[in-house]
Amino acid sequence: MSTTPKGPWVGTPSQIEWAERIKPLISAEFDRVSEALGAVARRQSTQDRLDTLASIAILEEKRQEVLTRNEAGYFIKNWQELTDQVQKLVRDDPRFTAINQGRAARRNREDDE
Repeated sequence: MSTTPKGPWVGTPSQIEWAERIKPLISAEFDRVSEALGAVARRQSTQDRLDTLASIAILEEKRQEVLTRNEAGYFIKNWQELTDQVQKLVRDDPRFTAINQGRAARRNREDDE
């Protein structure tokens, strides 16, 4: 999976230099979240594991979307301070919401049994 920008950098030379310093930190944060989800998946039941693996797939898609951007200002504005941006990207995805709703419905059915 390539994380090469979709074109030449857009921004001033100093913005580009700054964005190039930020980008590896973002990639490392995606790695950290992916590894944490993978560790959870290894301890889960089959259906929960499938849900977590689907969440990891969403995460990897978000990684691609972010790291292939070529606007230096985007990285400076949105990623200069790493907090929970990666988790928020996944949480805000409608597919992740559907996964969580399905998981909650399963739990409710199990509780009813």
